[in-house]
Amino acid sequence: MRKIVLFIPLVVFLLLGSLLYFQLGKDTQYMPSALVGKKLPDFALVSLQNDQVYTQSDLPKTAYLVNFWGTWCPACHLEHPFLMQLAKSGVPIVGINYKDQQALAVQWLAQKGDPYQWVLMDERGHFGVDMGVTGAPETFVVDSAGVVVYRLQGVISAENWPSIKGYMK
Repeated sequence: MRKIVLFIPLVVFLLLGSLLYFQLGKDTQYMPSALVGKKLPDFALVSLQNDQVYTQSDLPKTAYLVNFWGTWCPACHLEHPFLMQLAKSGVPIVGINYKDQQALAVQWLAQKGDPYQWVLMDERGHFGVDMGVTGAPETFVVDSAGVVVYRLQGVISAENWPSIKGYMK
């Protein structure tokens, strides 16, 4: 019996090693969204530009991106030039200014350009909670039926755009 107890650390080591081995190569940044396959949650958010209230019925009837961003977000600075390119190529983008100050957001867009067809403010982050946002930037692809079909946590870029573009139907 005593000899069997001596093998317990070896068995634990082999189990942990196997677990680590099977996790190698997986995308550690990928976090699935519970919203994928579901309609965009109901919302009523105020526009950054004109204080008008928008709901999902005001959004495009074609596929579009919903991009959560904030002036406080360093990664948002990195992805902004690519969002400008996407907008120039005709990709509809709805910007959600997430947990930010209106004046700073207006100043940001005036300086860097505005890639968004609509910029809605989510100052308290309630819509972000409904969307399962864990931080900014996060981008969702919503199809022409208003269903969330993809979620990207992190920077949207020329490298990941080809795979994201496939969801724009």
